[in-house]
Amino acid sequence: QVQPVESGGTLVQTGDSLTLTCAASGGTFGVFAVGWFRQAPGSRREFVAAISGYTERTYYGDSVKGRATISRDSAKSTVYLQMNSLKPEDTAVYYCAAEPRQMGVPPSKNGLGYSYWGRGTQVTVSI
Repeated sequence: QVQPVESGGTLVQTGDSLTLTCAASGGTFGVFAVGWFRQAPGSRREFVAAISGYTERTYYGDSVKGRATISRDSAKSTVYLQMNSLKPEDTAVYYCAAEPRQMGVPPSKNGLGYSYWGRGTQVTVSI
């Protein structure tokens, strides 16, 4: 059973860039759809980005569109989330999730559409 493992979260300053990594443990992502979500204290989980397995088409949440890039290295079974121009409101625990999807079915932007979840990595953006 594949287990996503996130890394790369840290304390950064406003305007900095950061790359988060999601690696597959216990298996491979193969053609799974992989998504990133985040949750700040007292807030609901929010969709950040997702990448499809077959076409590598990417999808972004409105709050990060233009500032985030999701990519995958299938050989390494790893997915990356690069975020630029970070803001204090980007502070949250970032979670990686994976889900097998049929060809032609886009990744879900709802966390309920994912079966495999990582434990999260903390990103803190200071003013």
